[in-house]
Amino acid sequence: MQIKADVQSALICINLRFAFYINELFYRKTMIKYLIVGLGNIGPEYHETRHNIGFMTVEALARTNNAPPFIDGRYGFTTSFSVKGRQLILLKPSTFMNLSGLAVRYWMQKENIPLENVLIVVDDLALPFGTLRLKGKGSDAGHNGLKNIAATLGTQNYARLRFGIGNDFPRGGQIDYVLGHFTDEDWKTMDERLETAGEIIKSFCLAGINITMNQFNKK
Repeated sequence: MQIKADVQSALICINLRFAFYINELFYRKTMIKYLIVGLGNIGPEYHETRHNIGFMTVEALARTNNAPPFIDGRYGFTTSFSVKGRQLILLKPSTFMNLSGLAVRYWMQKENIPLENVLIVVDDLALPFGTLRLKGKGSDAGHNGLKNIAATLGTQNYARLRFGIGNDFPRGGQIDYVLGHFTDEDWKTMDERLETAGEIIKSFCLAGINITMNQFNKK
């Protein structure tokens, strides 16, 4: 009798594990995927520079949502987390800014993510520091990362979250400015601005771009 009971218990455990495995596979397959790309340049010399605010944004989003550490893969570093039936794949391209499109295209194809589920986080000189603007399409405005993405994908009709870095530099000083570090004054509100950027990204995935623009672009 004891042997029969042990066998029955073992079968119950196996069935429960199998059911859990099937549910997990089904859940993953039915998840809607989004690719969130933070633009920047790799290397310690670019760490936390203005041009790397895209990297900083997805890193903050990963920390806030307890995502696993970024993994070094083809064309970039990735991690992911799930929220309400959405899987957000966070990407920091390792191609350097001017070839960001290669990373975007590769991960779109690898994860089978449609263009409407892609969001690019980019620094913007035309906006005061900390100003956040979500757009569904637009020109590259001279940004080499956006320019390469448009050229690689063959369209400018992709969503981008513009993170203002200001333009307080003398004539001819643009390169030094964007590759320079944030001021002490900038850092006073950095955490709050990164948190808001994360809220915008999650809203983009959960509520859609139009609702998110209406909610956040006026702030």
